[in-house]
Amino acid sequence: MSTTLSKSGPVSLRRRPGPLDALLAETDRALRVLSGSASAGRAYPATAQESPQALSAQEKRHAAGLMRVNHVGEVCAQALYRGQASVCKESGPRALLLNAAAEEVDHLVWCNERLKELGSRPSLLNPVWYAGSFALGVMASVAGVPRNLGFMAETEKQVEAHLDEHLRTLPVQDERSRQIVTKMKDDEAQHRASAEQAGGVPLPAPVKLAMRAMSKVMTTTAYWI
Repeated sequence: MSTTLSKSGPVSLRRRPGPLDALLAETDRALRVLSGSASAGRAYPATAQESPQALSAQEKRHAAGLMRVNHVGEVCAQALYRGQASVCKESGPRALLLNAAAEEVDHLVWCNERLKELGSRPSLLNPVWYAGSFALGVMASVAGVPRNLGFMAETEKQVEAHLDEHLRTLPVQDERSRQIVTKMKDDEAQHRASAEQAGGVPLPAPVKLAMRAMSKVMTTTAYWI
């Protein structure tokens, strides 16, 4: 900030934020997400006590694979919603997207913490998932607010289906992972409902099928890598 003089005294001059500022802010956020340095705003939902012998080696690997998939899903959701919000000019939908993105950070941190507990790690391809999802979010936003919010609603609907499947296939005794996934599912359902109530419209069937196909590639790859 600098000052200049006028007849009435000093006047403050402030530089208005430009496109470069927004780009740098998004880059900083992406780096924090990908480095694991982001912090959650809500308490860790895994409160159940876990015995060291609760899971066999095979069950632990399976649980870690599923939680890695969930972590990738949150990386993608964070990038999608930030991308959608970055070019959305309407304040209401933009605030809705940014609020959902903030809650997805909580999910991201929780999944990362559970991966550490299971002796595992996030996907090595997270930078690729983030960049692709951010670009996809920008394209969705360009389609207009109803389609933009419809994309958010469809994304959350498909995520809910994935989380339901994970609750069915997680080891029965892995209560800590189950608590995390259950809380995530509740949040995703709320995000979907909020997008629909705000004016999101159903997407064309070919778009939904393409989203499912892309999701299948991502989840299959993330389980192992």
